[in-house]
Amino acid sequence: MEPRYNFFIVDDDRIFIKLISNFLEPIAGNISHTVSSTKALEKISENKPDCVILDMMMPELDGLEVLERLRAQKELADLKVIIISGKAYEFDRKRALDFGADGYITKPVDHAHFINKVKSIMADKVLIGFWGIRGTLPVPGDQTVHFGGNTSCISLEFPRGSFFIFDAGTGIKLLADRLVARKDAPTEMKIFISHPHWDHINALPFFIPLYIQGNDIEICGPSHGDITMREMISGQMDGIHFPINTKEFSARVQFRELKEEQIDIDGITVQTMLLNHPGHCLGYRVTYRERSICYITDNELFPEDNPYYNEFYVEQLTEFISAADVLVTDSTYTAEEYRDKIGWGHSAIDQVVRLADRAKVKGLFLFHHDPSQADKDIAAKLTAANDLLKKLGSKTRCIAPREKQIFSI
Repeated sequence: MEPRYNFFIVDDDRIFIKLISNFLEPIAGNISHTVSSTKALEKISENKPDCVILDMMMPELDGLEVLERLRAQKELADLKVIIISGKAYEFDRKRALDFGADGYITKPVDHAHFINKVKSIMADKVLIGFWGIRGTLPVPGDQTVHFGGNTSCISLEFPRGSFFIFDAGTGIKLLADRLVARKDAPTEMKIFISHPHWDHINALPFFIPLYIQGNDIEICGPSHGDITMREMISGQMDGIHFPINTKEFSARVQFRELKEEQIDIDGITVQTMLLNHPGHCLGYRVTYRERSICYITDNELFPEDNPYYNEFYVEQLTEFISAADVLVTDSTYTAEEYRDKIGWGHSAIDQVVRLADRAKVKGLFLFHHDPSQADKDIAAKLTAANDLLKKLGSKTRCIAPREKQIFSI
C-alpha cells in the first residue's frame, strides 16, 4: 500500500490551494491550508504535518521568511518543506535550497510531475542509474544483451533536484535519450570524470543536454597539471577527431579541475581520492543524509604477494569506502584472467570482494567488465563473488547491474 502523508498548504491563492489539494488527495492522510503566511507558523507548529507546500511570493511574510522560521524550530526538524513558485530562475531555486527547502517546484504545475516530485521528496531516496557497465570499449552483440555492452556511465538523482553523472562512456548516450524524453528533466547537472581515457569521455559529444540552451552543466575531473579539463574535452572535439567542437554547446558549460579534496553541492558532500591507475584517476564518495555511494573505477588492487602491493594505499582506500551503502567498483577480471593482466590498472573479482568485506560495504556493484566477457562470464563473476562473500561470512550484498537499471537508496 502506498504511504499517506499529512500536508499543510500555504498559498494566498485559494484556487491554487484547491488544485493542489486535489492533486495530493491520493497520497494524503490529511490536508490543511491557510492563505495567511503569518498564521501558518502557528498552525504548522500545532498540526506538525509531514510536509508543507509553501508559496514563495506572498504578502506579510514571503516563503523564504516562513521557511527560515520553520527551520529554526527543533521540534520540526523532520518536516519536509517544498517551495512552489512562479519564479523559474535558478537563483531562486538555489536560494530556497540554501534556506533549507527539500524541493522547489515551478508554476504552472503539471499534475504527474508534481505528484512524482512530492513522492520522491517524501521518500527521500537517491536514484542510481546504470547506463554503461563495460570497460575499455563497447561490445554490442547477442552475447551482451542481458548486461549491456556500453562503456562507463552512471547517474545519481537526488530528491532536492541535484543530478550527478559519473563518466561519459558510450552509456551517456542512453542517459541523454532518457533525459530528453522526460518532461521534468534536470537543467542543472554535474558531470564527474574519473579520468580522461577514451572509454570514459568519448561519448560526451553525444550528450544532447550540452546542446540545449538554458541548461547549466559543469564538467569536473582530475587535474593533470599541464592540461586542463577544458583542454582535454576540447581536444577530442578539435575537428580532427570529431566534426563538432565545444563552441557548438548551447548550454552554459563550465569546467573544474579536482584534486584529492571535499566539496559541498546543495547539501551533498563529494570527496575524491586518487586511485591506482595509469595517469591521474579519481574515485568519488558522495554522501547525502548519512547515505554514501562510492564510485571507484579504474583501480588496480595488487595481491599481497605482489612486489607492488601497497598496504598504506589499501588502508586509505578501505577507509575512503568504509561502510558505504553502495560501492560501484572496477571488477574487470576473474582471478585467472588477472594473472596475465597484472599492471594493466584493473582489478580481479576476488580482490574487490575482499576489499568490500573489509570495508563493511553494504552493497557491492560489479562494474567495468572486460570487453572479452559475455553475459555468461559476468554472471559467473557474480556467482564467484557471492560464493566468496558467503565463505567470508560477510554481510555485504553483491549485485551485477544491467544497463538502464535504476536502484533507489
